[in-house]
Amino acid sequence: MGAPFMTILMLRHALLVPVLLGSCVAATAADLPGQQGPTTALLQGGPLQLSTRRTAELFPDGNRIWKVELHRGPRLLASWPAASGVARRQSADRRWSPGNAAPLPVGVYSLGRPEPWGNDLWFDLTPRFDTTRSALGIHRCYPGTGCICIPERADIDALASWVKATGIRTLKVVN
Repeated sequence: MGAPFMTILMLRHALLVPVLLGSCVAATAADLPGQQGPTTALLQGGPLQLSTRRTAELFPDGNRIWKVELHRGPRLLASWPAASGVARRQSADRRWSPGNAAPLPVGVYSLGRPEPWGNDLWFDLTPRFDTTRSALGIHRCYPGTGCICIPERADIDALASWVKATGIRTLKVVN
């Protein structure tokens, strides 16, 4: 196999994988058992873990799609699209430069209970590591500038239901 053939093969793979993965993610998110909030059956079992991670996907305006995910062990119970930081600031200093529109720094945060915030909700996030970043939270907005911003009201309401029903008190920012 020559270089042109390998280039075509690699390009074909690069174009097909996001299409396949994107369709799988979209199809499964609606089917997740806890997507709309906890049920009696889902409240039974072991501890829950709440995390957020940056994906390779983009919103139509170019902002990076993050996922706020709820797991029990390896089982994904819910996944909500979110944003953190603005498109052009995804690689900015995330730990030491407050107000620079960078995403949340990687690490573990204490998660506050949902509180009213105007007509929406606010979950306070307190870093459990050294940083000059402050006034961090999860709330409904779009685009975000440095918090975790969940655009859809139904999604933040579902997250609030989980936090209230289970007492989840930590969030891990994965990447």
